[in-house]
Amino acid sequence: MEAVNIDGFNTRAIHAGQEPDPLTGAVVPPIYQVSTYAQDGVGGLRGGYEYSRSANPTRTALQECMAALEAPGIDTARAMAFASGLAAEDTLIRTVLKPGDHAVLPNDAYGGTYRLFKKVAEPWGIQTTPADITNPEAIAAAIAPNTKLVWIETPTNPLLNVGDIAAIAEVAHAKGALLVVDNTFASPYLQQPLLLGADVVIHSTTKYLGGHSDVVGGALVVKDAELAEQLAYHQNAMGAIAGPFDSWLVLRGIKTLGVRMDRHNSNAHDVVNFLTAHDGVSAVLWPGLESHPNHDVAKKQMSGFGGMVSFRVKKGEQAALDICANTTVFTLGESLGGVESLIEHPGRMTHASVAGSPLEVPSDLVRLSVGIENSEDIIADLEKAMTQALG
Repeated sequence: MEAVNIDGFNTRAIHAGQEPDPLTGAVVPPIYQVSTYAQDGVGGLRGGYEYSRSANPTRTALQECMAALEAPGIDTARAMAFASGLAAEDTLIRTVLKPGDHAVLPNDAYGGTYRLFKKVAEPWGIQTTPADITNPEAIAAAIAPNTKLVWIETPTNPLLNVGDIAAIAEVAHAKGALLVVDNTFASPYLQQPLLLGADVVIHSTTKYLGGHSDVVGGALVVKDAELAEQLAYHQNAMGAIAGPFDSWLVLRGIKTLGVRMDRHNSNAHDVVNFLTAHDGVSAVLWPGLESHPNHDVAKKQMSGFGGMVSFRVKKGEQAALDICANTTVFTLGESLGGVESLIEHPGRMTHASVAGSPLEVPSDLVRLSVGIENSEDIIADLEKAMTQALG
């Protein structure tokens, strides 16, 4: 069947890698829940499939779709789907770095990324330096002769800082380093780092791509064909691949990514308006605010500002904990990016692993993953919880 012309983002999300099944005409790619494949004679592989750790048709569909979303028009781009975001990160680290190499990390990185580098990679011989991703000059100063990776999140988790991807790419490449961008918070709907100069994009597909809090997964999308081959080799050799059902769930979630992100963004805007007017809040962190120090950069490289909002409470840590404990529409829980609203205390939950480090987050910080419920219900729930906690 002739491929569909898929120029628009939402069209690509629904059709890329997902042609109707040639055997039955099924409009949704089947879940190939299979470990091995019959061969037409020794080495006679049907479609290149021999064993599902190496390749699986459902995973292939997801990977083709991811590449089409993150890198439209880049023919060399390739995506790989993993069992989790950290599995994707670990495979990248062990492919690109060797003992004695150095990486620059955000000074407010996701706690799991920081833990992976400090507790797993550093004992293996990898050196790291945290740097302010909002300042390309600070990143340049952190780069050493043995730096192989500059690793950023934008927006960051949980402080919602924004780095200028194009400027940081120029700094990294001038020093011979690759730029890796964790695009989980923005999703490819709002931001496409490979088109801005990044070399590798990382996702926790658990979050906005899956979108329904029912799957754990990760992905790498790579621009350079040679690096992609190396990563694919290690993906197979290390084996932390996304299973067929998990791949199918993420692929299903991606179909509605655009419409969901529009609603996340709209609801976050309403929540931010409420929080900025609240007397008990000392700071609201969201790149869509004109007062955000990185707003101009976010406006330049993002098509929207996302559903993640953090805020600080004037009365301190206990009040922040009380707010988290008193919501009913918001669920107290880790993770983010699902259709339901989530609330958490980063210092005690997702970022507990960076306590006592240069990346420690403020104890009065609350992080919201604003869902797609009715915004008036979200705000009413937050207002009730804050009244109970703050008086």
